Amino acid sequence: MSNVNVCEIDDSVKEAIKQFRFRKTEKNAALILKVDPQAQKIRIDDQLEDVSLDELQEILPGHQPRYLVYTCKMEHKDGRISFPMCFIYVTPRDCQTNLQIMYAGTKLAVQKEVNLSHVYEVRELDELTDEWLMTKLQK
Repeated sequence: MSNVNVCEIDDSVKEAIKQFRFRKTEKNAALILKVDPQAQKIRIDDQLEDVSLDELQEILPGHQPRYLVYTCKMEHKDGRISFPMCFIYVTPRDCQTNLQIMYAGTKLAVQKEVNLSHVYEVRELDELTDEWLMTKLQK
């Protein structure tokens, strides 16, 4: 089965991803991307500074998928602090089938564009917690 890009990644989104990757802050942050079904393009839904995954549960729609580029402060056992950046594909079970197909078909292209090694998928918003992510990152 070939992987079809259902949606085009807008140049403004590519630029936003690049700026997000190289920002110089030490706060948790999120870049939320969505599919514009009419234009068949990836758009920026929101960009948030100083936000936790627990807070994002309240912000993200419970009935539509989203791509999330997220960075958070992580304290290691040896005292080091890092700011890993993750790509999280949020795809609620009860969203419209055509939206799920558009997001699933475009996921690899977006994942390639963000070029991150920490890639996760969440089916329920209540799974999206800081504790969940720390568990994933420590593996």
